Amino acid sequence: MCGIAGTYRWPDGKAVTDRLTETLAHRGPDGSGTYAHTLGDGEVHLGHRRLAILDLSGTGAQPMVSEGLALTYNGELYNAPELRAELEGAGVRFRGTSDTEVLLKAWRRWGTDCLPRLRGMFAFAVFDERTGELVLARDQLGIKPLFLLRRGEGLVFASELKALAAVTGGSLEVDPAALVASLLYYWVPDSRCAFRGAEKLQPGTWLRCRPDGSVQRGRFWDLREVAAEGQERARSGDLPDLAAVVEESTRLHLLSDVPVATFLSGGLDSSYLTALAARDRPGIPAYTIGFRAEDARFEAMPDDLRYARRVAERFGVDLREIEIAPDVQDLLPRMTYHLDEPVGDPAAINTFLICSAAREAGVKVMLSGMGADELFAGYRKHLANLIGVRYRRVPGPVRHGVAAAVDRLPVATRRRGLRSVRFAKRFLSFAGLPEETAFRRSYTLYDREELIGLLDPDLAPAVDDVLTEHADVYHDNALGDFVNRMCLTDARMFLPGLNLAYTDRSSMAASTEVRVPYVDVEVVRAAFAVPGTRKIAGRQGKAVLKEAATSVLPKEIVYRPKGLFSAPLRAWMSRDLAPLVREVVHDGLLVRSGFLRREALERMVAEDAAGQRDFSKHLWHVLTLEHWYRDATSKAGHDSPASTA
Repeated sequence: MCGIAGTYRWPDGKAVTDRLTETLAHRGPDGSGTYAHTLGDGEVHLGHRRLAILDLSGTGAQPMVSEGLALTYNGELYNAPELRAELEGAGVRFRGTSDTEVLLKAWRRWGTDCLPRLRGMFAFAVFDERTGELVLARDQLGIKPLFLLRRGEGLVFASELKALAAVTGGSLEVDPAALVASLLYYWVPDSRCAFRGAEKLQPGTWLRCRPDGSVQRGRFWDLREVAAEGQERARSGDLPDLAAVVEESTRLHLLSDVPVATFLSGGLDSSYLTALAARDRPGIPAYTIGFRAEDARFEAMPDDLRYARRVAERFGVDLREIEIAPDVQDLLPRMTYHLDEPVGDPAAINTFLICSAAREAGVKVMLSGMGADELFAGYRKHLANLIGVRYRRVPGPVRHGVAAAVDRLPVATRRRGLRSVRFAKRFLSFAGLPEETAFRRSYTLYDREELIGLLDPDLAPAVDDVLTEHADVYHDNALGDFVNRMCLTDARMFLPGLNLAYTDRSSMAASTEVRVPYVDVEVVRAAFAVPGTRKIAGRQGKAVLKEAATSVLPKEIVYRPKGLFSAPLRAWMSRDLAPLVREVVHDGLLVRSGFLRREALERMVAEDAAGQRDFSKHLWHVLTLEHWYRDATSKAGHDSPASTA
């Protein structure tokens, strides 16, 4: 796991690559390296920052150069031993034991045809000195990031957007449409980038730069095709042995020459992985979080800690507990910097603090349960949308009466939040809508009218573009299964755009690698071979995963109420962050620039304070967006996103 960067026929390429690499130092504190090659009237430069996980010797150093190929690579290949054996059987010789060398030799033998063979997480650049071609590639599901910027015949790339911003002299302009998208979702979709001109290489794709200035793109893995194949398997009754697939993936993800630990929230996903990991690594450390008692009470948060302790005791895990009572005012700008783009999910703070504690204890690798909810329909929104289908059959007058009654209920008292009321109001905000609109509304922050009312009126077309994009992605499949349509949309948008993005950036900010065994190509294939009726059975989400986990975990863990890997936002907003909210609403840069409307924000603050509606997540994201925008425009030298629309 590392940070990668480089330039291709870019002015002053060496200095730019050196600065890119320096900006990524936190991703790889164990070493650094650069590579240079003349290309016609230009140059190619590759940079690398190393976090040593496999083959800690010098034979694993990068950029790795062999027989005219140069590679800078970020990631882990969990099937590297199998690929190595196949290559050795064909007469290929190796100097060391790193997966980097396996990737380089595989590229030499198969070129882009090696990409579908790779099982892991990766983003890399490989330069061929003989042809003068540079190829960038990103893993199948978007676990690892890769940002790039093209100008003329030149290209610059890096693991983080902040690196590109740092070397372009403040010339990158904020993309207002991306900010509009971030307000809707509270994150920037993978199809967009917060700065104009910059882009994210899409999951499962590659890009080739040629010396003549031409660029070729290709796709080596398509999640839509995998889902369609899975649907055919399900129709034929060819259901996977999910327990075996998850067990194999977990075992492969333990491949490491340094200590490994797990996240353990006490919920199904992390408990299942931790129990499986403890079979292979008895006494494996696990990290869990708790919150200040007053914050947890105010938020009415479930007591996840007691479940984590039970799992640790049962499986002989070394549980390390961290209480999160952070100085959020100090952490907010720090996290905004590391997250690269506006991300309004406070779970990023949890990840950063857990990884920081693990790193201080000498742990470099963590296993996370990320991805199981998206693939196996474990979020409340999945069940709620199924219930919504039935709710739409209820006579209109009855629905209107229920909505009016719930609307009058408060979401919080002075001392305590009322989660059931929050959930009821949320459900009624989308339950009567058509399928795609209801699904979008079930996990985004605003409906169309609310979002337009919050923004500069000139940005209304951008709102419609963002909504159209969601509809296009949602309908872009041949699935006849409502639950799997939701899962596919999550796997294409929510997973890479939010959860994998903040996991990578928060963990790497602490110089720690997080691995995600559920977000594995074979687990994904198995997930989409499961019909929706096996994912949500009755009122049980992730039913098929729970069934698999009962062979390992006690039922009290498998069938416990769903926990939350989040933060006590309402408590923070009403206490720690209340002065900052007032400052941003009344005199923030986004308000002064006209991008956000002060009166709309003031209404949200008033309704939230009165306990009538829960706008804590909305206001948290406004804070993250404000901090990000201040930093972005201080470098770029302009202050009006609407003016660039």
